Amino acid sequence: MTTNPVMIFGAGGLGKAALEIFQSNDVLLYGFLDDKEELHNTEINHITILGRTDDHGLTKFVGNKCDAFVAISDRKVRKSLFKMLNERRKAMPVNAIHQRACISGNAHISYGMFVDAGAVIGSFAKVDKGCILHTNAVVDYEAVLGEFVQVGAGAVVHAGAQIENDVFIGAGAVIAGPVQIGKGARIGAGAVVIGNVEAGQTVFGNPAQPVKS
Repeated sequence: MTTNPVMIFGAGGLGKAALEIFQSNDVLLYGFLDDKEELHNTEINHITILGRTDDHGLTKFVGNKCDAFVAISDRKVRKSLFKMLNERRKAMPVNAIHQRACISGNAHISYGMFVDAGAVIGSFAKVDKGCILHTNAVVDYEAVLGEFVQVGAGAVVHAGAQIENDVFIGAGAVIAGPVQIGKGARIGAGAVVIGNVEAGQTVFGNPAQPVKS
């Protein structure tokens, strides 16, 4: 967790949750940026929404006077903001990790992650940049999550599973055993996955089956 002030990109639900995490860890907030103009110059818990996420007059402070956290779950927007911060500001978004999350000292975690209350990252698990782990999500030992994976509340990724980039795992889903989930796949809420899932495929049910077009 950073010790610098943080600018939060996104003032929606994820931004509010990140705000609570940072404040509970005594991290100062520089402000919010959000593209909804009706929110500008309003406050969330005494923190001002200063302007748009592409306002150079505000983003120029990132990497200089403050760090950044991207609190937008839409993957396309999220990845675009990461790219802007990496390339233009030469900055890596910081992590927002809840005090009641449990991360093994032997786990490998990257940057720009959101890890909410009760989430667990097990021993020798690997979680890459930009991942979102909602409340009580579990990434068991030696499981691997690629970039920009979102794991819903209460979902479980069992030991040894390989989750490639851009995968969405719905709330309460179970990735059972050391299976592989291909890039951009979507796992429906409550699904139980017992076999490999192809890239771009959407699956639902118990056991999970591909959605027929």
